[in-house]
Amino acid sequence: MADAPSFHLYNSLTRQVEAVEPLEDEHLRFYACGPTVYTYAHIGNFRSFLTADLINRTAQALGWDTTFVSNVTDVGHLTQDDLVDPEGEDKMAAALEREGQRFANIYDLARYYTEVLLDDWNALNLLEPDVRPRATEHVSHQIKAVERLMERGHAYETDQGVYFSVDTFPDYGKLSGNQAADQLQATSRDTVQDPDKNDPRDFALWKKDPDHLMQWHSPWGWGFPGWHIECSAMSMAYLGDAFDLHTGGEDLAFPHHECEIAQNECLTGETSVRYWIHTRFLQVEGEKMSKSADNFFTVRDLIDPPEEGGRGVDPLALRYTLMAGQYRKPFNFTKKTLADSARIIGRYQDAADAVEHALQADAEGPDHAASTLPRLYDATLAAMCDDLNTPKALAKALEGVKFINGLGDDLNTATAHTAQEWLVDTNDLLGIIWHQGDAERAAPHENEDLATKVEALLDERAAARESGNYDRADAIRDELDAMGIEVMDSPEGTTWQRKAVL
Repeated sequence: MADAPSFHLYNSLTRQVEAVEPLEDEHLRFYACGPTVYTYAHIGNFRSFLTADLINRTAQALGWDTTFVSNVTDVGHLTQDDLVDPEGEDKMAAALEREGQRFANIYDLARYYTEVLLDDWNALNLLEPDVRPRATEHVSHQIKAVERLMERGHAYETDQGVYFSVDTFPDYGKLSGNQAADQLQATSRDTVQDPDKNDPRDFALWKKDPDHLMQWHSPWGWGFPGWHIECSAMSMAYLGDAFDLHTGGEDLAFPHHECEIAQNECLTGETSVRYWIHTRFLQVEGEKMSKSADNFFTVRDLIDPPEEGGRGVDPLALRYTLMAGQYRKPFNFTKKTLADSARIIGRYQDAADAVEHALQADAEGPDHAASTLPRLYDATLAAMCDDLNTPKALAKALEGVKFINGLGDDLNTATAHTAQEWLVDTNDLLGIIWHQGDAERAAPHENEDLATKVEALLDERAAARESGNYDRADAIRDELDAMGIEVMDSPEGTTWQRKAVL
């Protein structure tokens, strides 16, 4: 690799692209807001999680150490979360009521959707965080944080809860620009508010609610934590009072991240996070994603096989699609982009197969890739260091795939070694060629009974073609097509894969 480029990202706090300079030399410590585990995460959520993954991969490609923390919110996230002080029903409790008898209690619901999250996370080849803290397992941290804020004059108690006093933190609003009390009051709409609050901007650190399904004993009686204090407590528990970087979707900048900044800096007396990275929303076929528009997709809606209600999309193709647009620009998710991504992933897999065959063949000859593939990798890494410019990075990586697939007889052992190294390095950086558990997941035929049937039909088709019975061969192909199987003939033989139902 050439001299490592400088890693630049757009900092929402300063509103400019900046060089990332970790507090500890070549050790990036960062936190990503994880989901509230009350339902299946949708592809917009995973676009945000993917931004954190790509930051992690890019830092590691530069040779840095990384400490990555991403939480699970399993209490305290209220339904009107766009308000400065959210009201409404806890999302976990609302989900339990909606799910009926499916779960015995709210803890079972949280465990189930946490496992679903982990499955989807792995399917999309996101690196596992070093720590994945759960809010319910860190309530003592949150209580202690609220106690310190009260001791330092930044919080006060009412009959309904404990609130952060925004007036004691003059920098409130520096991330989002939302500062004026009258502006923030306008965001609260017609929700039930605590009449004893000192200021409409003040937000809850602890809620007293005897009807809430999750409760803990605290110095202020039984209750549950506010959503914002959870991330402050968990991030500082594992990353310290000051750490490098914090990511999340653009909807979290206000109020969630704004409140985190206020809490953190009043707890520590110093700047808590240097770089704030926010991922823009995505649309589907040019429209806002919503269930009412019938364009709302979870990961499972797309990657599960058709017989299980999904569309049979290769998870790596879904990952590739979500990377096709740069993270801080709005992105339009389309069926065409997804289909194009699936074809491109196929080209990567063809290249990987060709390299593997060449290594096994052990043919002599000069290295025809030595001057090309390392240069293309350096260009790919440089694009990722340029504020995660994924469109350019993917274009440079695709040049490498085209080069490998075009080598033909020049793909000898020496060339294959260089190509293999390029594939591994590119996958480590972008995560689009192989993933952990790949041999299990879709290699590419998860259903052994289906595979046996398909292979038998292909053998019969080959025999029919050999004997000149093309009508029978065509009929078998039609039968496979009706089964959702795509047949691909080439000079090297016939292969097959399950078709995505787009």
